[in-house]
Amino acid sequence: MPLTTIDYPGELAAVVFCQGCPWRCRYCHNPELLDRSRPTSLDWEAVMALLRRRVGLLDAVVFSGGEPTLQRGLAKAMAEVRRLGFKIGLHSAGCYPARLAEVLPLVDWVGMDVKALPGDYPRLTGVPGSGERAWKSLQMLLTSKVSHEVRVTVHDQLMTAQKLKALIGKLAVAGARSIALQVCRARQMLDPSLGPAGADWVTPELLDSIVRSYGQQLVLRV
Repeated sequence: MPLTTIDYPGELAAVVFCQGCPWRCRYCHNPELLDRSRPTSLDWEAVMALLRRRVGLLDAVVFSGGEPTLQRGLAKAMAEVRRLGFKIGLHSAGCYPARLAEVLPLVDWVGMDVKALPGDYPRLTGVPGSGERAWKSLQMLLTSKVSHEVRVTVHDQLMTAQKLKALIGKLAVAGARSIALQVCRARQMLDPSLGPAGADWVTPELLDSIVRSYGQQLVLRV
């Protein structure tokens, strides 16, 4: 994506979508990016050529996906982009804590997807142990002091209001300073049997309760 105003807060950015993800989240809205073996639309040299033409016009480059930390060359790619003068953003679900640790020193901002309480992850991702890895990555991010936004995507068939309140409470205790609640997109979901998310249960009363218990920056995106 050559230009975006929403993928890195406050900055004009380009987004590099990385192919491949080890998880199969039922509400994933980028299913075409899940298969690592699927051909990519641009090779890395073409991406760099485009970014060189954007020097002075853009502020940042965001690595998204899929899951960017699946790419073993991610740190090298980020270093190349940083040398052009861009800030570096990362969208990640925390699938690979060790690889996240490798790239955090190169990153200015992270949008971290936190999908559920640790024990509830396999129901969404289809992968045992995914919750433990995600929350280990989250704690690493919060400890690093890198600027961040924690993103919680909700679907009424996958998360109850009670679970959502418990999740936000756990995130607050963990030290998350900025949380965005997102009602998942129905278009192109990996599991279309879920149907559209019912946003009605995210009531003003529920949000008020969450805001009062959280006490930090909370954003609602519907």
